[in-house]
Amino acid sequence: MTKLAHHLGCFLREHLPHERGASANTCDTYAYAFQLLICFAAKRMHTQPSLLEIDQVDAPLILAFLDHLENVRRCSPRTRNARLAAIKSFFRYLEYHDVSCLDQARRIHAIPQKRADEALVDYLTMPEMQSILDSPDLMTSMGIRDRAMLHLAFAAGLRVSELVQLRIDQLELSTQAAIHIYGKGRRERILPLWKQTATAIRAWLAVRASAGDPEVFLNARGSAMTRAGFEYILAKHAKAAAVLQPSLAKKRVSPHVLRHSCAMHTLQATHDVRRVALWLGHAKVQSTEIYLRADPTEKLDALAAAGIPNLRRGHFRPPDALIEMLRPVKH
Repeated sequence: MTKLAHHLGCFLREHLPHERGASANTCDTYAYAFQLLICFAAKRMHTQPSLLEIDQVDAPLILAFLDHLENVRRCSPRTRNARLAAIKSFFRYLEYHDVSCLDQARRIHAIPQKRADEALVDYLTMPEMQSILDSPDLMTSMGIRDRAMLHLAFAAGLRVSELVQLRIDQLELSTQAAIHIYGKGRRERILPLWKQTATAIRAWLAVRASAGDPEVFLNARGSAMTRAGFEYILAKHAKAAAVLQPSLAKKRVSPHVLRHSCAMHTLQATHDVRRVALWLGHAKVQSTEIYLRADPTEKLDALAAAGIPNLRRGHFRPPDALIEMLRPVKH
């Protein structure tokens, strides 16, 4: 029997980042998926995580783990599928490094993905977004930082990982303000910035500490802003903005909702889903079509362009009172 720890370490530390060229964010996501799986398996097998064998992590255990994710941890089907994809990727790696796992890997690859409901995306209206942007206190350096972060996250439609990992050398603020983004799947894109967004960033750079990490946005300790840190900042300002915009209190305002809001406003301005895909850095236009389903203006334009069928005029003739009285009574 082969210890699981050795192969899993090689998969996460060597195969993913160096052979597959996965981003740091992808490696962290896979590592967290296996952290959940190993803790679940160790508890089920009554052993230490480092002592688990590969053949113990079989298809029945994986199915039990997926059931645990949905029923105990209350994960969505989308999250459940993401964890399963990480597990299948590891067993594809094992097929070439331990031939004794071929039958076990075949059974795990046969576990199907779970179909998930494709709900309409949540997004903020422009008055709601403006209230959040106006919430930070500009009399403090942290307020100036928060305004710049919120402006950039919305105007550029950035993923939260792209925002917190943005470095100063990726900014171009001299003539035409723009940022150079290294996005998901190592796809690069250059995005021009609104004048207001560039002004907010310049204001933050003027008060930003010169020492510290190279990332643009730093926390109070001078270290790079984390994903959890930005989520906390956004939630704080969304709660404050809800005083002026009560509709915000009914919405879940997350970092990805800012990205959805940018996409929706870009679609309504351009009526071109391809431009939205380029702006967001989507590899396929099909990923951007979710915004077409959520935008009512696209349907209204389709109705206006289509020929509306006419209704034939008719004349209502009331039934004869005597005939109605003679009809059989229904019991």
